[in-house]
Amino acid sequence: MRISHIETIPYAIPYTHPLKFASGQVHTADHVLVRIHTDDGLTGIADVPPRPYTYGETQASVLSVIQDIFAPQLTGLQVHDRAKAWQIMNRTVHNETAKGAVDIALWDLIGKAAGQPVHKLLGGYTDKLRVSHMLGFRPAEELLREAQRCLEHYGIATFKLKTGQRPIDIDVEAARVLCEGLPAGVEIYVDANRGWSANEAIEFLRRTADLPITLLEEPNDAKEAMGRRRLVTQSPIPVVGDESVPTPGDVSRELLSGGCTAVCIKTARSGFTQAQTILGLCEGLGVDVTMGNQIDTQIGTTATITFGAAHEATSRRAAELSNYLDMSDDLIAEPLQIRDGAIAVPTIPGVGVQIDDAKLERYRLDKSPAKQTI
Repeated sequence: MRISHIETIPYAIPYTHPLKFASGQVHTADHVLVRIHTDDGLTGIADVPPRPYTYGETQASVLSVIQDIFAPQLTGLQVHDRAKAWQIMNRTVHNETAKGAVDIALWDLIGKAAGQPVHKLLGGYTDKLRVSHMLGFRPAEELLREAQRCLEHYGIATFKLKTGQRPIDIDVEAARVLCEGLPAGVEIYVDANRGWSANEAIEFLRRTADLPITLLEEPNDAKEAMGRRRLVTQSPIPVVGDESVPTPGDVSRELLSGGCTAVCIKTARSGFTQAQTILGLCEGLGVDVTMGNQIDTQIGTTATITFGAAHEATSRRAAELSNYLDMSDDLIAEPLQIRDGAIAVPTIPGVGVQIDDAKLERYRLDKSPAKQTI
């Protein structure tokens, strides 16, 4: 089974309200749907969430690198030759989410050809993942109401609070309102998206030391090496690398140099193949992992579920799976369901995604003017 051609479809779906955080904000899911077609008629599917403020990728750059650079070199390749596909793609530096989507689409094809869910091929550890919900920049009382709604309607009992604002009083207040306003047993962790300096992060930890915050993610830019290592040494809770650890090499550097003590795995930027390598590094070193979110659609969220539920280590903590709830629509034919704070793993062959073609036609951006509908 060989790759016959690769299709990239830009599309845009608005959010009901923007998710704001220290490094940017998202109003619209301006993503790229990737379809890898084979000579025997199968199609592998994946979604690319371009994040210029995180990886430097845009919708236009994703389309260009896949169609102009990757596709000509990958066409004709055996679908199972994932290592060779990565070797080809890694000739081009960066472009993490474009590479990750190609890898996931290949895995989707492998699962479909085998008649098995990819979740089973990867390990099949559990049949569901607990859900963590991200809370963006909003007034503290609004954040509390959103968290209470997620707890009441979906049973979600883990929340990531976006921080990294100045003055830090804003984030201290939000953390305190959440921790004191939610029932005992609800988990709160924070993510500054590099918004603070190391000293500001240390001050935040000092002022919230009485709160049951469990993790501190990407508090400052990891390139500020001396400050970051001082912070990691002083932090009473794990410091999670995210933007600083997109590749296995980055993970090794940050863990071995003391830049973080836990790692966020995001399949959107690593695919499943590199995510396995990252997970192996962390397990071997005894480092906790989280399953993160690139403000994914339900397509990307399904990939996270597929990988996260396949392994014991990635299923220990709640995974960031629910921010698609803030989208006005989606391309997925069978919407995900959050029940009792968890999402079940799809059981159909492949990664588990089927596209609603009518919705794709509605939201795609590459239609000719004559076919555009209002």
